[in-house]
Amino acid sequence: MEPNRSRARSALALAALLGLAGATHFTRPKYYDAIVPRALPGTSRQWTYASGAAELALATAVAVPRTRRLGSLAAAAFFVAVFPANVKMALDFRSKSPKARALAYGRLPLQVPLVAWAWKVAKAAP
Repeated sequence: MEPNRSRARSALALAALLGLAGATHFTRPKYYDAIVPRALPGTSRQWTYASGAAELALATAVAVPRTRRLGSLAAAAFFVAVFPANVKMALDFRSKSPKARALAYGRLPLQVPLVAWAWKVAKAAP
């Protein structure tokens, strides 16, 4: 596969991931409400919807070649910004089933490749 096509596919895959994640904030908000850190002002649902809307906006920005670089850089920053929610989830799941704990703990190191992926898409953007 030619390099430009591969880069475009990677960007579109990142956009699809962000879009799917953003949509689930609206279709399954209770799941996300539970991991919003309590220290944040406002309600958990407000943060769930705001982060879902942000992911949908990021997906759009990454999908469009003209805004891909900025969108990908913003996505990398977003992945860093939501890390506290993943930490909260891991802490809250300490007494859950081994499968649930594995899922919660697995999200923590997953942020690193997500940030790297977004950064790589940004660097390859026109």
